Amino acid sequence: MADKFLYETLDSASELGFLKKEIPDFIKDNIDPKFELRAYQQEAFARFFHCLNIEFPGKIFPLHFLFNMATGSGKTLIMAGLILYLYKKGYRNFLFFVNSSNIIEKTRDNFLNPLSSKVLFAENIRFGTKRVAVTPVANFEGVNETDINICFTTIQKLHSDLTTEKENSVTYEDFKNKKIVLLADEAHHINVSTKAQIDFEELNWESTVERIFHQNEDNLLLEFTATLDYSHNHIADKYRNKVLYRYDLRQFRNDGYSKDVYIVQAEFEEKERIIQALILSQYKQEVAAKHRINLKPVILFKAQKTIAQSKENKTNFHKLIEQLSGADIRRIQDKSDIPLVKRAFQFFKENNIAANQLAERLRREFDESRCISVNEEKEKENQQILLNSLEDIDNRIRAIFAVQKLNEGWDVLNLFDIVRCYTARDSKSGKPGKTTIAEAQLIGRGARYFPFTTDEHNDRYRRKYDNSLEDEMRVLEELHYHSINDSRYISELRTALIAEGMMDDREVNKPLKLKDAFKETDFYKAGLIYLNERIKNDYLYVRSFSDMGVTKKNYAHTLSSGRGMSGALLNENGNIERVAESGRKDVKVKEMPRHIVYNAISRNPFFTFQSIHKYFPHVSSMRQFIESDDYLGSLEITFQGVSADLYSLSNKAQLDSLTGLLERIESELRKNITDYKGTEDFKLNQVSTVFSDKVLKLIEGSERANGDEQFVADKGWYVFNANYGTSEEKAFVKMLDRQMDTLKEKYDGIYLVRNERHFKIYSFSDGQAFEPDFVLFLREKNGSMLTYQIFIEPKGKHLKEYDKWKQEFLKEITEKFKGKTLEFKTQQRTQKYKLVGVPFYNNEDENKFKQSLYEVVEGRNVVC
Repeated sequence: MADKFLYETLDSASELGFLKKEIPDFIKDNIDPKFELRAYQQEAFARFFHCLNIEFPGKIFPLHFLFNMATGSGKTLIMAGLILYLYKKGYRNFLFFVNSSNIIEKTRDNFLNPLSSKVLFAENIRFGTKRVAVTPVANFEGVNETDINICFTTIQKLHSDLTTEKENSVTYEDFKNKKIVLLADEAHHINVSTKAQIDFEELNWESTVERIFHQNEDNLLLEFTATLDYSHNHIADKYRNKVLYRYDLRQFRNDGYSKDVYIVQAEFEEKERIIQALILSQYKQEVAAKHRINLKPVILFKAQKTIAQSKENKTNFHKLIEQLSGADIRRIQDKSDIPLVKRAFQFFKENNIAANQLAERLRREFDESRCISVNEEKEKENQQILLNSLEDIDNRIRAIFAVQKLNEGWDVLNLFDIVRCYTARDSKSGKPGKTTIAEAQLIGRGARYFPFTTDEHNDRYRRKYDNSLEDEMRVLEELHYHSINDSRYISELRTALIAEGMMDDREVNKPLKLKDAFKETDFYKAGLIYLNERIKNDYLYVRSFSDMGVTKKNYAHTLSSGRGMSGALLNENGNIERVAESGRKDVKVKEMPRHIVYNAISRNPFFTFQSIHKYFPHVSSMRQFIESDDYLGSLEITFQGVSADLYSLSNKAQLDSLTGLLERIESELRKNITDYKGTEDFKLNQVSTVFSDKVLKLIEGSERANGDEQFVADKGWYVFNANYGTSEEKAFVKMLDRQMDTLKEKYDGIYLVRNERHFKIYSFSDGQAFEPDFVLFLREKNGSMLTYQIFIEPKGKHLKEYDKWKQEFLKEITEKFKGKTLEFKTQQRTQKYKLVGVPFYNNEDENKFKQSLYEVVEGRNVVC
């Protein structure tokens, strides 16, 4: 049995909590603020930090690691973070290389162009008070040692430059006395020698990289690829101790970070298939506009083999658009039996968009000026800016015509439809051919998720409607591949998509339905559920530093001095230890020269007056911020140093101390800054409007796919037909079932509702969304119409610490509403509710949970 891969060992360490997941502030602060680090990206960083700094079996210097991560997972963002981390570690020179000039230009733009919508670094990169520039260089001779110096090149050019002497190109001499970080993108292209088992002495791409890499023991080689052939023995052996993270496309997709792929197969001629695709594209734009999402969906028209075919497709398309009429739209409406198309036309009807209006919009949206062709290399270069900025507001392109040029490196989020403009297939013995595999790979690149948020969903980078497949917003999470209705081809394409990770053959749709008997109950028809809302944090409650968690303590600053020692003391060992004549001096900030204070503030971009007024809205001027005892005025700096220096503090010493103080304040403030907060006022909602039937997307064979239908079928208190929960959640339901006899002694209305993304509540402190797994309603028998609304969250022990904030929030709810009753009065009756959050349920600590539950049942206080 082969040894484990490094990533497998790290998987175990991560699951057991041995990897620290904290990302240093200097990384988060120096990445462009529009990017939020996702959980798997934080995992990738944690693994690198761990392996760089900790010894592990098989660790060999110079260090060589590989990140095997899915297309679209943000590998370039991880590179940017690693560059920042390694700069802090003393590295200054970075060599980025890849096999494609297209990727070079895109990456250069992402690293260097502050006007690019995809630039990765913050506008001002700072390490402490030092501002750092990112500088492109041709080689590493004479570079600025305070900059981040990046040499961008292709592997072909790098190999050529190093094997053929040229002026101003990199040479092996560049690498001998400097420690270099080599960043290899699409790294699977490099392994020439390993794949063919050629001696490394033979000159090729891989031998060139190896020779550079081994010039210095402190060099680092960091490879990135979505494609690593683990089935190739030599490749597997080479990377066994080098693969830090394996996060493949299937995992990426199943975690919700990509669009879902659907094949739209129709018994239509090509013209009608194109019109149907245009209709669906416009449907997506109209749905987005209705929900105030700025989206311009793009269609790709794929030719089979030749540029001539693509040009013909484009010519025919423009003729079709010029002649498009309402009658063409109505013909699709009458003939198509595809549910998605029917939903589109229902949407148009509900929003008063008639066929003629739709045709007019399509003629305007897909005018020839809004279409580009990407085929010949020269043509591609001319269109590169448009192609790489398709999501930008001022980019008007809606359609792209191509054959094969959109390969590795194409980064587009708003591609929503691909039209296959041919019918041929190239299978062999029922297996996908090269063309079909290439089509699947193209679909994988186009399935990148278009980020958006809604009032209900604030995670902009993940699918939100896997548990609400019939929601009209779901169409914004789908990529549609338009093809003829050829069952053999569709089967082959599905096979290829499954192999690529863009489809999961284990995936099934499961119906979640409210029981008919429950729908007849008074509780369903008239019952209430109280929920809070998330609102923007206006910080009006903040009237001092202490309200934002800034601790009022002196900031210590040691003065630097070149003086020698002038005294002596005995240390603990009885030896003479010379010490300087030193002392301390406390100085209030408001007593320091005003020009120095202003200078220090101006050096820290966090403390603009706009920022200060946002977080401290009662501050009306910079003078008040400096002098008021509620803010800087009450803070002191303790200077430590030689008495003579303390007596006459230099301007530089005061400026340096103020700079350090402001950095400490900024660090403390950032820990408590929140854009949102949850309201403490819980508003009533009708049970019948919050909970509804759904179709869920699940993985067959997973613990969630088993809905325990037989167990819950005869449980009148369980309102749904199934429990598609985790094993912990199923154990909770069975535990509650065993308590029914006891509960029914006091309550005659008992309803347990599983929250399958039906509602959210928001933490009071920062507005973080929380979807409790269950809400239990208990109505007392005594006729008082008093109902307990109890939020319940089953949680495995391995997640209890990670989700600790949720338990704290449940505790806050209990404390907030302790002794309070919410009342809703109508002419017929008055309904009373008490809100409670109970501690996490865990199967291993079941008795502890039952005790907490019965404290609620018996009217005693609950301690979370």
